[in-house]
Amino acid sequence: MREDESVDDLQAVLDRAADSGRITPDEALALYRWAPLHALGRAADTVRRRRYPDGIATYIIERNINYTNVCVTACKFCAFYRAPGHRQGWTHPISEIVRRAGEAAALGATQIMLQGGHHPDLGIEWYEQAFGALKSAYPDLVLHSLGGSEVVHISRVSSLGIDEVITRLHAAGLDSFAGAGAEILVDRPRQVIAPLKEPGGIWLDVMRSAHRQGIESTATFMMGTGETNAERIEHLRLIRDVQDETGGFRSFIPWTYQPENNHLHGRTQATITEYLRLVAVARLFLDNVAHLQGSWLTVGKEAGQLSLHYGADDLGSVMLEENVVSSAGARHRSNLAEIIHLIRSADRIPAQRDTLYRHLRVHTDPAQDPTDPRVVSHYSSTVTGARRPVKAPGLAVVG
Repeated sequence: MREDESVDDLQAVLDRAADSGRITPDEALALYRWAPLHALGRAADTVRRRRYPDGIATYIIERNINYTNVCVTACKFCAFYRAPGHRQGWTHPISEIVRRAGEAAALGATQIMLQGGHHPDLGIEWYEQAFGALKSAYPDLVLHSLGGSEVVHISRVSSLGIDEVITRLHAAGLDSFAGAGAEILVDRPRQVIAPLKEPGGIWLDVMRSAHRQGIESTATFMMGTGETNAERIEHLRLIRDVQDETGGFRSFIPWTYQPENNHLHGRTQATITEYLRLVAVARLFLDNVAHLQGSWLTVGKEAGQLSLHYGADDLGSVMLEENVVSSAGARHRSNLAEIIHLIRSADRIPAQRDTLYRHLRVHTDPAQDPTDPRVVSHYSSTVTGARRPVKAPGLAVVG
């Protein structure tokens, strides 16, 4: 603790934040570095309880369909991508994407996250065809898909402006943007881990454009790749500033870098304590973002459950398919019954939500909990089993 920073000073900031007062980036950094862990958690939980006095914590059933692993961006933290021409590269045909969406719908999924690599041959027309086919086959499935980096890539491949790409994606069926590609938005660490990706300011500009067009998004943060504590808080500040302008970020989702099979080799990682401290500070600092999601997929179920005591009001998804962080070593798996149990045993009332955080089913009576054994995370994953490359319409076979 700094010599001029007293316990009383920190408590005064915690009290103000817990009472819905806005705190500065410097105050947030001081809390992140030096506030006692339990006091930090109590303050964040106070904010959560004031926002959501019903005691409900939510989850969603979704499928993350990764349409290609071919990517020209070569981020150092990524174990999923393969360079163009690599024998292990693949791209799903649109018919396979639609088939997987159908499986998800049959299992009660309400949301599809279509995400993939920056394939040099996939322009706006391919995405319009994919979204159009999905919406035609399953109009009730919400397409919460892509991210700022994919929009930038599509604009380059198709020689279109960012605004036009977003307009056309939305017209084709995209409902909202995921927070993918944010990683860390601060220039120094972003340049180190993703030198070929657009700067953080451009990612934020994409979100501004989407929000201006009435398309909401989430905001994310991958922590643990060597960024400083100050850079972690600066990431939060950048998000809060854009949210002050647009109001378009629906939720904030911090998660931790996974160290296997990538060029960073786990040289730096975030601890569970650092993660929980970040969750709590985010709840206090992001006073203009409604929801905060815990990440059981990357930090484990126990830490994910603990996040519900550090300001989180959502425990993410029963993710029927996920390949990206799994490729980098995320081994955590769950199922519908376990997610409900984790929420209830954290002294919250579990509720299934939709993309807009509306409650679809509130599980007030444990005797009435859904018990479908088919609804499990990683119901399907290219990571957990060998598969052959497939040919996308209009594309050469990769591999």
